[in-house]
Amino acid sequence: MTRAMDCLVNVDFGDVKTQPDWMVRVKEDYFKGGDDFFKSPELPELLDDMDANGVERAILIAKVGKTDGRAFKFAEARPDRFALAIGGFNLLRPMPAVRALESYVRDYPVVCTNVGPSFWGDGMYPPTDPVYYPIYTKCCELELPLCVNTGIPGPPLPAEPQNPIHLDRVCYRFPELKLCMIHGADPWWDTAIRLMIKYKNLRMMTSAWSPKRLPASLLHFMSTRGKDRVIFASDYPVLSFKRTLTEAAALDLTDEVRDNWLYGNADAFFFSGRTSS
Repeated sequence: MTRAMDCLVNVDFGDVKTQPDWMVRVKEDYFKGGDDFFKSPELPELLDDMDANGVERAILIAKVGKTDGRAFKFAEARPDRFALAIGGFNLLRPMPAVRALESYVRDYPVVCTNVGPSFWGDGMYPPTDPVYYPIYTKCCELELPLCVNTGIPGPPLPAEPQNPIHLDRVCYRFPELKLCMIHGADPWWDTAIRLMIKYKNLRMMTSAWSPKRLPASLLHFMSTRGKDRVIFASDYPVLSFKRTLTEAAALDLTDEVRDNWLYGNADAFFFSGRTSS
């Protein structure tokens, strides 16, 4: 069985009493999801699903102020299988945000932070806006990767701030920042690939993308100049481990390229230099 590390897993969907309208829309209109789209797995269920599909480790999406949620509980119970991606900081209050980030990294198994430019501030703040600079600086100081949504989002939200071209100036200003585009970069794949060729600190995660739908240009990049640049994720339960990894196994990739994508690149980017439990 092919080994995998899933770098974007949601375990708290079902614990939200009322989903925002845009989330319901993306479920019904974009992914055509069923009742299991908004589900919260129990820990044994999630581990069994991971084991059945060769997922050795997963990074769980966690929110600030939700330390009683499943993501934190699962990571505490099984630090050998789970780490955390922390998001939800109020970037308009920079000092409380950077202090909170530092405390979460100190107290919990946080391996990255994340932000979706379309999903906060009414989509008015592209990554070039100075409002992000304090969090960029703190991530550099902590050597903590930052994951940024790129591409037109599925929900009916403003798309322009997620054009990957905004990351050109970010990478230029912050060459020390470990930066990863998440959820692909549709329809700006070629721009994203060109940026990864240009900047050594930039990666892409294929979360929320069915592997069989990935563009040929990205698969070519993964097999040539970008062998160390592209990272696998499912966005579970939006897409299942079984579906994404079955499709990944069917792609015309060498074993080396597939292993880099499914496991090795994530291990190097998120866990290199960190103590494993």
